Amino acid sequence: MSDRVMIFAPTPLLTVTIDQPSDAPELHLHPGGQGVWQARMVLSLGVDVVLCAALGGEVGQVLEPLLVSEGVDLKVVARDSGGSGGYVHDRREGTRREVVDVIGQPLSRHELDELYNLALGEGLRAPVSVLSGPNHPSLVPADLYRRFAADLGANGGRVVVDLCGEHLTAVLDSGVFFLKISHEELITDGRADGDDEEQLTRAMYDLHASGAENVVVSRADKPALALVDGEVFEVLMPRLEAADPRGAGDSMTAGVAAVVARGGDVRTAIRTGAAAGALNVTRHGLGTGRLDSINGLVDRVRLEPAGSRPQERTTPDELAQRAGGR
Repeated sequence: MSDRVMIFAPTPLLTVTIDQPSDAPELHLHPGGQGVWQARMVLSLGVDVVLCAALGGEVGQVLEPLLVSEGVDLKVVARDSGGSGGYVHDRREGTRREVVDVIGQPLSRHELDELYNLALGEGLRAPVSVLSGPNHPSLVPADLYRRFAADLGANGGRVVVDLCGEHLTAVLDSGVFFLKISHEELITDGRADGDDEEQLTRAMYDLHASGAENVVVSRADKPALALVDGEVFEVLMPRLEAADPRGAGDSMTAGVAAVVARGGDVRTAIRTGAAAGALNVTRHGLGTGRLDSINGLVDRVRLEPAGSRPQERTTPDELAQRAGGR
């Protein structure tokens, strides 16, 4: 296997942003969506990316050359049943205002089969596969993600995900190497009762027991929590002023995938991901960053044992039992 990352990005978006940094307004067209932003950051970290996507309609025709220009090895299933989605944001007043958001149409059974075969073949040739979520849960069924995680994991691949809801439940049934999720998503999904450290720690152990080997929970302006080798850590790093708070989580996931694809250990991967996420929010482009700047910040990121633990901490034997011996 080569040192590259396969990113499953089933429903990329066309992003149109209106900006006005000087006297005249500017129009920016870029490919977007979780998988695209992750791919952009993996490339920034010096690791090759093969991006598997489905594109259709007029938006898809515009997206394809834009994706190629990103530098990814693009593998496309051409859609017959419907078009790709996109959004228009107005940032002329300094903050993002959504003008329109078009999610696109769900993939047909034939398109899902073609995309699955395409992405599975590429994933089997890569040491790490990132399964990024659709831009709306209705576009791609959750069971496709379960099958992906099972087939890739059974053949020696490491699966990295940043998912929630039914798509997360599906991949946990098959097991994943690394899961990144936000504390808001844990609460929304009913996996945590609140945002205090003890509740989130309990949720992380539950996720581990359900099939996630390593877990990171982002907490907005608080240090992220990481569950590695059965121990919970706080991810501590210098504070940086944000230019655009979006995209930190996708950059963190991408940083983890890039380091693991190069054979790095998971703790270094988490520190690199945290550095990539922190630097991304100092920029206006999602999934962007300079390799030298990210590497310069990694040494300032520390994993410190978390101060709070569940009142009845789950033992390794109990974790294995709850995970069905997984």
